[in-house]
Amino acid sequence: MIQLFEGGAYVLNGNEIIPDTKDARSVLESRLSDAPSREEARKQTIAYGILEAHNTSDSMEELEIKFDKLTSHDITFVGIIQTARASGLEKFPIPYVLTNCHNSLCAVGGTINEDDHLYGLTCAKKYGGVYVPPHQAVIHQYAREMLAEGGKMILGSDSHTRYGALGTMAMGEGGPELVKQLLNKTYDIHMPGIVGVYLTGEPVKGVGPQDVALAIIGAVFERGYVNNKVMEFIGDGVENLSADFRIGIDVMTTETTCLSSIWKTDDTIREFYEIHGREEAYRELNPGPVAYYDGMIYVDLSAVRPMIAMPFHPSNTYTIEEVKENPGDILRDVEKKALVSLGGAVDFRLTDKLRDGRLYVDQGIIAGCAGGGFENICAAADILKGASIGPDAFTLSVYPASMPVYMELVKNGAAAALMETGAVLKTAFCGPCFGAGDTPSNNGFSIRHSTRNFPNREGSKLQSGQIASVALMDARSIAATAANKGYLTAATELDVKFTNPKYFFDSKIYANRVFDSKGQADPEVEIKFGPNIKDWPAMSPLPEHLVLKVVSEIHDPVTTTDELIPSGETSSYRSNPLGLAEFTLSRKDPAYVGLAKEVQAAQKAIESGNCPLEAVPELKPVFQALHQWRPEVGEGNVGVGSTIFAVKPGDGSAREQAASCQKVLGGWANIANSYATKRYRSNLINWGMLPFLIEEGELPFAKGDYLVVPDIRKAVEEKTEEIRAYVNGEKDREISLGLGALTEDEREIILKGCLINYYKG
Repeated sequence: MIQLFEGGAYVLNGNEIIPDTKDARSVLESRLSDAPSREEARKQTIAYGILEAHNTSDSMEELEIKFDKLTSHDITFVGIIQTARASGLEKFPIPYVLTNCHNSLCAVGGTINEDDHLYGLTCAKKYGGVYVPPHQAVIHQYAREMLAEGGKMILGSDSHTRYGALGTMAMGEGGPELVKQLLNKTYDIHMPGIVGVYLTGEPVKGVGPQDVALAIIGAVFERGYVNNKVMEFIGDGVENLSADFRIGIDVMTTETTCLSSIWKTDDTIREFYEIHGREEAYRELNPGPVAYYDGMIYVDLSAVRPMIAMPFHPSNTYTIEEVKENPGDILRDVEKKALVSLGGAVDFRLTDKLRDGRLYVDQGIIAGCAGGGFENICAAADILKGASIGPDAFTLSVYPASMPVYMELVKNGAAAALMETGAVLKTAFCGPCFGAGDTPSNNGFSIRHSTRNFPNREGSKLQSGQIASVALMDARSIAATAANKGYLTAATELDVKFTNPKYFFDSKIYANRVFDSKGQADPEVEIKFGPNIKDWPAMSPLPEHLVLKVVSEIHDPVTTTDELIPSGETSSYRSNPLGLAEFTLSRKDPAYVGLAKEVQAAQKAIESGNCPLEAVPELKPVFQALHQWRPEVGEGNVGVGSTIFAVKPGDGSAREQAASCQKVLGGWANIANSYATKRYRSNLINWGMLPFLIEEGELPFAKGDYLVVPDIRKAVEEKTEEIRAYVNGEKDREISLGLGALTEDEREIILKGCLINYYKG
């Protein structure tokens, strides 16, 4: 089904793979009179060409990228624009689309969600942007329909910013990276590796895009095979996939931890653009005659079977057939893994979902940027035609990804067919993906065609003893399970006639409702501020020396951004930095906020000209030990704050708040064995936090210890590779920390204290 090459590979004419073994050169030279070198062949990938066209530096090793367009949603755009305004924003320099698909229900937090929407509308008018009102489209569907262009690049403040199937290289990053683009700065990265994904064959009837995506994720995630690399989809199998099918695979590439994705394009994608009235946006993309890839994923589409990603990660994959054949052992294994993911906070059970040896699920959801596409929902309607989901506990909710998709489902009868079964159709909304819609009951088990199934994304509150869990599946098998009234069923088990209706896009919906400034700013417009929209607090530059208290210690193999700052109803407070910070680590380490504030009192005392030892008396023995050998570290040259240790933090969402909430609570650093994603590490840096690295093994410190880092400012300035720190200020308890590679701008941002300070000068 999936084969991962141990090394790189050459691809000839887009359809012949030559593994990069010791014989590769002789094979190439026997085929070609002028065989290119490996470095020359690297330049023949699609990704290299797009990156080169958008790079503004003199080097293709150190890229400085200018994007063509930006997009954000209502959890992120307020903070981004507030940061840009504080840094001197006068006008959006490139098209910037503000969608409203996360807090669109305005269900919690009083008036604050709609206040954020009005803020977005008035900013779009003032600075020359595009505003998509609530319920019109989820962020990525609008981008596919209205923004994507062949050979272009889009940066979005949502991790699933992926439009590679349409020939657009798109990246999801934390808000500060969008701020840089708004201020005419660049996105600075080392040239990423490019991994080929060679598709061959054709999916069997009943297999959908989520099945293919989960099969790939399950094969590559744990190995880090594509971590921070670009996935380039090629091969003869691409032509056997519809545009919607390709899009459905592409959006899930985020869950591999890759940097971005791009696909070869053909007449199928040309037709997609024609349907959406944007024929001029199409561009044919193919690798060159001899392209070199740093890795190769070989996917036999015909061998893929309906998949399920069990809690609590999209990589925890099985075929549905495997689960049905051996449900007890698999469910018990998930329960064991939950002891780590949930920290034993609740009594988590899945085995009680077995009824006479069959797995019963409580809920089905088809939604958002992954599941809410036209073809997915039409296929689900075909499977459920004439059926009933039943009057028992099982429920089914369907969220079309945009109003144009919804309208076409109404016109062609698919919506009526679904509603007749007892399913409920709802408007475009991302809530089920991040825990703010269709939350199951306690101990509920939900199957969803959405993007993620991390702990707590379905709305659990461990601190209140509440737990539910999500498994990811394709819409087709969710519909088959619904037709079987909640008993797990693969779509391939049913004999279904798929109608595959043609899609017709009606642009009048957006023309009638979306505000588009056409790039014209109106400085006279007054921004509408709700009472929850607050400015960022002042942040100090990096001091000469640092004293850091370890206030949280997380030993899970991977820590998600959801665990660092919970999703769900907390998102309503994301326009209020201090208000949101109260939720930091609340579902992973509820003591964190209080402990961080206690040590932050020392830094506040320093900034007020008072003695930090009076504010935090437990610092006295630390400084006593330190002054025995570094007496000059003290008044006027030291900063005090908090840090956390996590093995591998930052998987998942691009949300900058995972870092900024630590910062506003006095966080100066993270310490990790590695960082799960480039975007989380970038978020730390952009908020002036040190992304420390420590070698794997037994930690030389513990929660509650203070780490003294003398001369940290000098170390950052002088690019010191090995930074010395001292546990509780004791000279004989020296530890070694690293910072990894930093660009000159990143160093300056850390020195200044945050991106806002950096742009203020």
